[in-house]
Amino acid sequence: MAEFLLLASGGVMLTVVAGLWRVLRGPTDADRMMAAQLLGTGGIAALLLLAAGMGNGAIVDAALSLSVLAAFASVAFALAVPGRRR
Repeated sequence: MAEFLLLASGGVMLTVVAGLWRVLRGPTDADRMMAAQLLGTGGIAALLLLAAGMGNGAIVDAALSLSVLAAFASVAFALAVPGRRR
């Protein structure tokens, strides 16, 4: 089962790398931000699969830290949008 989880983690990481194209080439800033959020979500999923496959609890802590940073990035982007009502 551990091999399957590690393989699934690698598959998720491949899709995350493919999503990097949208971050680099997004037509608008909102597209780039949404792609970055997707990269964060995929990274968290890959880390959790890796932690389950390896039986390492420290990787779960790294995934939780990444999830908090991704949430703060969304809030910072929403606050920085020009023309937003206050």
